[in-house]
Amino acid sequence: MLHQLSWKVGGQQGEGIESTGEIFSMAMNRLGYFLYGYRHFSSRIKGGHTNNKITVRPTEVRSIADDLDILVAFDQETIDVNYKELTEKGVILADAKFEPVKPEDSKAPLFAVPFTEVAAELGTTLMKNMVAIGATASLLNLEDAVFQNVVDDIFGKKGEEVVQKNMEAIARGHEMMNELIGDRVGEWALAPADGKRRMFMIGNDAVALGALAAGTRFMAAYPITPASEIMEYLIKKLPKFGGAVIQTEDEIAAATMAIGSNFGGVRAFTASAGPGLSLMMEAIGLSGMTEQPLVIIDTQRGGPSTGLPTKQEQSDLMAMLYGTHGEIPKVVIAPSTMQEAFFDTIQAFNIAEELQLPVILMTDLQLSLGKQTAEPFDYNKIEIRRGKIITEDLEEAVDKAYFKRYENTEDGISPRVLPGQLNGIHHVTGVEHDETGKPSEATGNRRTQMDKRFRKLAALNFDTPVYKNAPHEEADILLVGFNSTRGAIEEVQERLNAQGIKVNHAHIRLVHPFPSTDMGPLVAQAKKVIVVENNYTGQLANIMKMNIGGHDKIETITKYDGTPFLPGELENKVKELTANGNI
Repeated sequence: MLHQLSWKVGGQQGEGIESTGEIFSMAMNRLGYFLYGYRHFSSRIKGGHTNNKITVRPTEVRSIADDLDILVAFDQETIDVNYKELTEKGVILADAKFEPVKPEDSKAPLFAVPFTEVAAELGTTLMKNMVAIGATASLLNLEDAVFQNVVDDIFGKKGEEVVQKNMEAIARGHEMMNELIGDRVGEWALAPADGKRRMFMIGNDAVALGALAAGTRFMAAYPITPASEIMEYLIKKLPKFGGAVIQTEDEIAAATMAIGSNFGGVRAFTASAGPGLSLMMEAIGLSGMTEQPLVIIDTQRGGPSTGLPTKQEQSDLMAMLYGTHGEIPKVVIAPSTMQEAFFDTIQAFNIAEELQLPVILMTDLQLSLGKQTAEPFDYNKIEIRRGKIITEDLEEAVDKAYFKRYENTEDGISPRVLPGQLNGIHHVTGVEHDETGKPSEATGNRRTQMDKRFRKLAALNFDTPVYKNAPHEEADILLVGFNSTRGAIEEVQERLNAQGIKVNHAHIRLVHPFPSTDMGPLVAQAKKVIVVENNYTGQLANIMKMNIGGHDKIETITKYDGTPFLPGELENKVKELTANGNI
C-alpha cells in the first residue's frame, strides 16, 4: 500500500477541473486522510490550462509532492505539460474523446476512458468529471459509497434525481476502469487513515474565520486575486453577527473606510494583494499619524503591475515594511500554517488596537489558495485585547481644553476615546499635531510626537515571533523562510538530517519589527544560513543582513517563475550551495 498518493487533474479552465479536485479531496478528507492541494490556474475566466495537484497521506502532509502517481487528463495539453512528474508506477487516465497520445519518453500506462461519452449517455457531458472520479476510485480500490455524502452535499439541493445520476456516473467510471486494469486493482491503494474529522480549508478561509473570531464587524475591500475569498466568506458570515461587508470603488476607499470604522470603535479591516497594497500606502501613513488601528491582509502574488495574478510570489515584503512615505511604527506578521493564519489574524486585531497603529498580515498565493487539512482550532485560546479605550464618561477639564488624545505617555500609547464620548472632544488630522490633535509644526512638538509614536513598539505583545526547529547546537545549515515555504523546508530538513547533515530551521512569523533577539543566536550557531524565498532579489535575506548582519554566511535560494518550491528541487539547490565541503 502507498503511504503517500499524489493525484492531479487537468484540463481547460471552466470545464470542471476545480470541482473534480474538490469532490475527490472532500471524500478523502472525510475518510480521515491529510491533504495538501495546490491549483495552477490561468488569469482568465475561461480557457487556458489549469490543474489541481493533491497530495494525500494517512499522516500529516506539509507540502506539494515532488512527483505524481495518478494524472487525470481532460485534454492532451494536460498530458504534455505534466507527464514528466509521474513516478515509475504512475498512471494516466485520459478522456477518450480527445484521442489521447502518450509521449514517447513516458513509461506510465495510459488508459483512455470515455468520460465524456458515458456522461452524455447519462444525460449531460457535465458529469464527465464524476466518471473520472469513479475511475480514480477503481485505482485506489475505494467503494463508490465513499463519495455519497459528498455528492449529497454538493448536489442535494438540485434534487434526488441529480444525486442519483452523479452516483451512477461514478459507478460507471469505476466499472470501466476495473475492466481496463484487470488484476492491477488495488495497486495504487492507500494505507488506511484514522477516520477522524478534520477541517479542509484554504488560508483565506482561516484568515476570514480569524477576523470573525477577533470580533471584526466591518470589512471594506475591492475584489482582487488571491484575496477575494476572504471577502466572499465574510459576505456570507458577517451579517449573521450584525456586521457588514462593503465592496468599495478602489483600495484607497477600502483602507480609509476601515480606518474610519476603527475610529468609531468597530473592529474593521481590509484585504488585498500587491497592486491594492500600493494604493493603500497613503492611508497606511494616515493610520500611523492619527494612531488609528488598521488591519490589512496582503495576499502576495506575482508582480510588478498586473504581473502574475494567479501565481505564487513573495515580493511585496519590502513594500510592506518601507512603502509608506515618512516614518511610522507598524507591525508586519507572516503566518505559515492554517493554525497561524487563524490565530495571527486575531493577534493582528489585538495589536492594532493595543498599539494604535497599522498591522499588515501578509500571506502569499500558495498559503491563501492552497487547500489543506487543518486540525480543529482551539477556540479557548482566543483572547481579545482592545487596549487603552476609555469607556466611562470623562470629567470636564477645568480650562475646557480638548481631550489629550495624543498624550505623551511613558509607553507611548495614549488613552483613546470613541466619538460622542462626554468631554472626549479632540482634533484628528494627518498633519503633525500636539497632544490634543491640533496641528503643530513646532520642532520640539515634532520630536516629542515622533518619539512617542515609535516608543509604542516596545509594548508589542506577539506570541512566537519565530517558529524554530533547531535540534542542533552547532548546525551545518540554518534554513530560513516565511509564509508558505515552511512545508517544503520542513521536508528538506528532515531529508538532510537523515543524510547526516545537521540542519536547523527558522521560519519568521514577525517580520517587522524584526525579531533580532530570536534570529541572532540561530544565525551565529550555523556554519551557513540559506534563506528560501519566492522573489528575485532575496528580500528577506537583505532584511536579515540589515538587522543582524551575517553577510559572510547568508545565501539565498530564490524562485520567481510563479510556481512554489517543491521539496526535491529545494533539496537539490541546498546541496548545490553546500557542495565540495562548502559548509
